Formats: sequence, structure tokens, C-alpha cells
Amino acid sequence: MQIRPLFLHAALATCLVALPGVPAIAAGEQAAVAAATETDRINIWFDEKYEEELKFSPIEQTMIGRKTDYGLIDDYSDAGADKKLAWLRTTVAEMQRGFDYEKLTQDAKISYDIWLYNLEQAEAGLPFRTNRYVLHQHNGRQSFFPTFMINTHKVETESDMLAYIQRLSGVATALDQLLARAKTNAAAGTRPPRFAYEGVIDQSRKIISGAPFDDGAPSAIWSATKEKLQGLVDSDVIDQQRADVLREEARTALTGAFAPAYQRIIAWYEADLPNTDAVPKGVGALPNGKAFYNYRLANQTTTKLTADEIHALGLSEVARLRSAMEAIKDQVGFDGDLKAFFKFIREDDRFYFSDDDAGADDYIAAAKGHIEALKKKLPDYFGILPKADLEVRRVEAFRERDGAAQHYRSGTPDGSRPGIYYAHLSDMRAMPTPTLEVIAYHEGLPGHHMQISIAQELTGIPVFRTQIGYTAYSEGWGLYAETLAKEMGGYEDPYSEFGRLTSEIWRAIRLVVDTGLHAKGWSEEQAVAYFLENSSIPEAAVRSEVRRYLVNPGQATSYKIGMIKILELRERAKQRLGDRFDIRAFHDVILGGGALPLGILEQRVNQWLDETAGS
Repeated sequence: MQIRPLFLHAALATCLVALPGVPAIAAGEQAAVAAATETDRINIWFDEKYEEELKFSPIEQTMIGRKTDYGLIDDYSDAGADKKLAWLRTTVAEMQRGFDYEKLTQDAKISYDIWLYNLEQAEAGLPFRTNRYVLHQHNGRQSFFPTFMINTHKVETESDMLAYIQRLSGVATALDQLLARAKTNAAAGTRPPRFAYEGVIDQSRKIISGAPFDDGAPSAIWSATKEKLQGLVDSDVIDQQRADVLREEARTALTGAFAPAYQRIIAWYEADLPNTDAVPKGVGALPNGKAFYNYRLANQTTTKLTADEIHALGLSEVARLRSAMEAIKDQVGFDGDLKAFFKFIREDDRFYFSDDDAGADDYIAAAKGHIEALKKKLPDYFGILPKADLEVRRVEAFRERDGAAQHYRSGTPDGSRPGIYYAHLSDMRAMPTPTLEVIAYHEGLPGHHMQISIAQELTGIPVFRTQIGYTAYSEGWGLYAETLAKEMGGYEDPYSEFGRLTSEIWRAIRLVVDTGLHAKGWSEEQAVAYFLENSSIPEAAVRSEVRRYLVNPGQATSYKIGMIKILELRERAKQRLGDRFDIRAFHDVILGGGALPLGILEQRVNQWLDETAGS
């Protein structure tokens, strides 16, 4: 309990009263002191509520480097979601009742607005609970759990290992909760396409294949379990006899709870498979689908843009970027049209590493090289720099998919776990080298690792703002970072610059394809054809992408919408400040408040411009 600071705030407030014989404090100074006092009070409250919120997610506690509730897994039931929403409603009512918005500093008003926005989004999504695809092939929870246990749950003590074993059983409970929700949604007419079912089945089988589940080579989860135990033995935390006991307890949890839960997932998805659509449809074709998609667009873009507006914007951006690609084609002296140039990039062996483990290693090494080269130039473009380390890794075999999108997973605020940029490298023919550099910048520096690490390391704002995320902001920053990298000296090779344009048009195509699939009745093949017509991305990657959009409606539109907003705000700042515009200061404003909905980000930039222009 933080009683003493609240008492001090009350004492400070009483000091604003003028005493006999003492000059009164100027009204402006009184207002400033009052704002600071109210802001201190609400920031303490935000931090208290953040701690309450963390109790809902033992997984999130681990993700940020804590070992509280270390043996537990989140509650994925509908009842658990109801409990969290009820809590959030209570906090907003408490906030509105207990704090005077007009007395807050500008930054505290942003925190207030974010807290309220989060409830509004939760309420907006409530009618669509049965419209969601609970498990699917794209980073579904069935593949997240073993990844989390292997890479995120650290074992440094015997109690950590006991928590690890407890969590293996907890995963089974969570999977059963998710399966119950999937059944409920299926009964309401919401099933993801057949390929998503097949992906869930395939990934689940791979997770429980091998020892200790059968006589095969050790599974990834079993290998990790033994490695964690061996680490305790090697560091003299436990002896071998105790390690043997714990290994058998882990085996029992894996074979007696963990594997049977996956088998239940497999059994139901196989049984329900005939009820799925072999020819995929967008969510607009499902019950309540049109309203659900409109909600998803608003949620993912944090704007009020309609499907038609987003579709038209995508068509315009695709046309603009095609012109820039034509210029690169001409620059390298290619004899043929842009479609032929796309085919050349897709098929010529010079643009690929060898399709084996050595080629995958070469890809990782090249990505690291580009990131390290650009890292040296960061101080010229940013005042705030991240402290956290970044690693580049290949995705674990059990969740690796041909042509799947590369991705980033954040480290911990204290730096004990680095940020990780993961690459799917099972099919090197889906990973052309022209796009290698731009992806490294997007996922690493100055992209996701930069933005998320800076957010986690921020001080002076409520802790919840250092951990919260909004797709349009974070992915918008990642795409903006790709273009910024060009200003910083990246893409010296014209084919790498073509790769940058390929990445940007990829996100523009998403605006067209995502809205096409979910709002305009496009088929999967129509979406694939449009994609291939306007980019050099290999077909395997294109098909993986389109299937990602089909199971995660609206998310793919957030990248370009967020990038466009950041570029718009940057141009506004340049026009208003003229010679006083400082790119480092602008980036610090964008990154220095944590992730924000785009409307609130614009509010923050406008405040900075007012202060800077008037100084």
C-alpha cells in the first residue's frame, strides 16, 4: 500500500492556500502545482492497477522477466475473459470518479485516454466473441505454449524447475479451455477454413512427436526439459539424483497431461474437419461477419477508416510503388516488363541461398550483418536508444512453416532476456535475398526491437504504457523504419532497394487483399493472383500470407495505415518547424511515450509541436 505518497499529495495541496503576510502564489503557478499533484496521484493509481492487471496473466509476468505466479498459466475461458472485463469496467469508473481530467498534465491526459480507450475497445469486441477463430495455423496458441516453455520460462533454481513442471500440466488446462471456446464458436457457425484446421492438427502432432511421447528422437519440449535440468546440475544447484527425480516428474506431466490435451485438440479438429470450407471464405461471409470485420478494422488500425476507404488507399499505393519499381528495373538494365522482372527475381538462383541448413545459416549471418552496420548510425537519428540486446534466430522446427512471415518477440524490461528476430527458413526458395535487408530492419533495428525495447525501458510514465501494444503503431513503426533505413544509408545495392519497395508494396497489397477477402467477396485464388501480379514475392510466401489474412482479419491493414500516419505527422512537423525540425527530436516524440493508438499519437505530436513552435 502506498499511503504515505498520497498523504504527501494532500499536504502539498493544502500549501496552495495563501497564508497571512505571505504573498499568494500566482494563479498559473497554482495550476501547475495542482496539475503535478493530480498527475502524481493518478500515476501511482495507474501503477497499482497495472499490478492488478498483471495478476490476470502469469504468462505476461514471465514475458516481462518476473517470476511471480511462475507455475501458472493464464485463464483462457470465457469466464476468465468476463472477469477481466468486469475488472476493467470497475477501474475506469474509479478513474473517472477519482481524478479531475482537467487538472492533469498533458502526458497524464494521454495515460487517462489510453486507459479509457482500452475499455472502449473491449466493450466493442464483446458482441463478436463467437466470431473469432480460436486456434489456427498462424502463430496459434497451440504452437505458442511450447515455444514459451522452451524459450521464455527460465530455470535457474529448483523452484523454477518445479514451476516449469507445474506449467506443463497447466498448458493442458489452457488447451482444454481453448478447445471449449473453439467448439462454442463452431456451434455458432464460426470455423476457420480447412487449411487452418489442418495446420492446427499438423503442428499439434509435431509438438508431441518423439520422446517422451513415443520411441522417436527427443521432441523439442523434451530436449529443452533435459537441458534445463542439466543446467541446474552443471551449476551445482541440484545433484544428479534430484535431477533424475525431476526429470521423471516432467515426463509424467508431459505424457499424462500435456500430450493428452494435444491429442484432444487433434481428435476434435479431425472430427470437425468435414464441416469446414475447403474453399476458404472471408469472415464477411460468416454470421455477423460484416459487423465483425468492421470492428476488426477499427481495432487493428485504431482509426475510423472503412473497408472501402482502405481498399481505395491500397490501390493508390500499389500504383505509386509500381512506378518506383519500374525505375529500379530500368536502372539495372532489365529487358522486359515489370511482370517479367518479378519472375526474374522469383526464379533466378542468384537471389537465393542454398536450400539447406548451410543456406539458412548464411541468411541469418547476412541479416545480422545488415543490422550491425545500421546500428552504428542510430545516434544520428535518435536521441533515445535501446539498451536491450537483439538476437537473430531460426524458428524452432516444430513451428517452422515454408514461406511464413518472419517475426519479433520482445525481451524483458531489465534486459535479462534479449529481443529475438525469428526467421522461417525451412524453404530457402521462399526467402529471396533482395528482401533480406529490409526484413532485418523491420524486425530488428531500427524497427520492432528499437520501438519495443525503448518502450519497455521508459521511465517517468506509468508502467502500463511501457508494456502496452497497438498493432497500427508498432507495425506502422516497423514499416516506417524500413524507409528510414534508406535515409540512414541502407540498400546500397539496387536489388536491395527493389526489396524495400517489394516490402512496402506488400503492405499496400494487404490493404487491397484483406478488404477484398473479407468485405468484397474475393476468393483465395483471386487474392493470390493480385499479389503475384504486383510483387516479386515467391508464390509459397504469397499463399502463406493470404492464408494468414484469412484467419486474422484486419490485422494486415495496420502496417500501411500506421506508416502513413507517422509519415504524415513527420511532414506536418517539418512544415511547421522549418529549419528547427530535428529528426532525432521527432523520433523521440514518436517513441518516447510508448505505443499509442494513432489518434492519441497525433495528439502527442501536436502537443510537442505547440510547445516547440512557441518556444
